Amino acid sequence: MNIEVDARGQACPKPVIMTKKQLDEVTSGVITTIVDNEVAKENVSKLATSMGFSFEVDQMDGDEYRISINKGDIKIESQVSTSSKFKDMTIAFASDTMGKGDEGLGKILMKSFVYTVSESTPYPSTLIFYNCGVKLTCEGSEVLDDIKKLEDEGVEIISCGTCLDFLNIKDKLKVGSISNMYTIYEKLKDPASNIIIG
Repeated sequence: MNIEVDARGQACPKPVIMTKKQLDEVTSGVITTIVDNEVAKENVSKLATSMGFSFEVDQMDGDEYRISINKGDIKIESQVSTSSKFKDMTIAFASDTMGKGDEGLGKILMKSFVYTVSESTPYPSTLIFYNCGVKLTCEGSEVLDDIKKLEDEGVEIISCGTCLDFLNIKDKLKVGSISNMYTIYEKLKDPASNIIIG
């Protein structure tokens, strides 16, 4: 079965959700999603990878892409392996300061917290940054080196693309990848294994 999903003109995270819905509805076949920007292309590709499916990306005219996901072709190597180095836990940063009250104190606490995370094992599997938290992954951040160290160790670093756009700092991102609200939801939907800092 071949299904085409036209997600051109759709705002994040709709292209991912539209693709996921079609993948969930078929037992096998090729789902081809058409998008009109690179961020959507990357997000749909990450969805395929996270679900263990092989995919191909073809660039069309301009910024249009066709992402063809083969649900019948499982890529064993793309499945995440477990390791004692990591804990199945996501830490979400909703602010560039820790706690409410004095902003200066909040920045000191955040710097101390991120450093502690970078020096403690097992590492969390994922760090998510949204709202003003995305400032921590951008140029000028006092915790940038610690976050880069975590990424080098294999921790997934995700920043909200909508937040970076709203704050007009997408070009200042220095670590990790840009993602969407669907991915953030998927990472945070199990409250028993997640921590929100802000």
